[in-house]
Amino acid sequence: MTVLERIADAVIRGSISEVEELTNKALEEGGGVIKRILQEGYAAGLEVVGERFSAGEIFLPEMLMAGETVKSGTRLLRPFLAEWDAQPVGTVVAGTVVGDSHDIGKDLVCMMLEGAGFKIIDLGTDVPADRFISAAQANSADIVVMSALLTTTRIAMEGIIQDIHASGLKNKVKVMVGGAPLTQDFADRIGADGYAPDAALAVKKTKELLGSP
Repeated sequence: MTVLERIADAVIRGSISEVEELTNKALEEGGGVIKRILQEGYAAGLEVVGERFSAGEIFLPEMLMAGETVKSGTRLLRPFLAEWDAQPVGTVVAGTVVGDSHDIGKDLVCMMLEGAGFKIIDLGTDVPADRFISAAQANSADIVVMSALLTTTRIAMEGIIQDIHASGLKNKVKVMVGGAPLTQDFADRIGADGYAPDAALAVKKTKELLGSP
């Protein structure tokens, strides 16, 4: 296997030490390899993990481990990104909506999106509309990703989307929602551009919404 294929395999197995070692080895090839590490290494590995998770072959702990593995690898890439002018696939503002303090699903989505080459602005939990809007404006975001785990807090999403549209961002920023109590029908009714039932599909849907390969 090539170094990049070995990185992907290490991501699938959740081996942080191997990913770090192989990432450093791949970096010796020079700046042009950054994009390939992200796409052919991290993203390729995460795609397999996501497919296995969706098929019920692996479970949340394995997904979280793969996410942590990629997160560890991307830390090694950050010092070189500006120097080698590696542009992110897109900029994502993410957060759990106001009234909700759950972050496991949101954190996993952020880790997987970062591994797929996106720049992540993670606002944390209990995020009101004005923080989503200001972060999207300040960072020229391409998409806002909102999460909710409680049925009682998912209703806040509709108001947040309305506020985002009213702020002048309607035709500039896509909005995707996700979380256990949500459905595609609910996402359609509140005016979201996209919905993803899990972290693996969130990466796929984000790319689809932004027209990324």
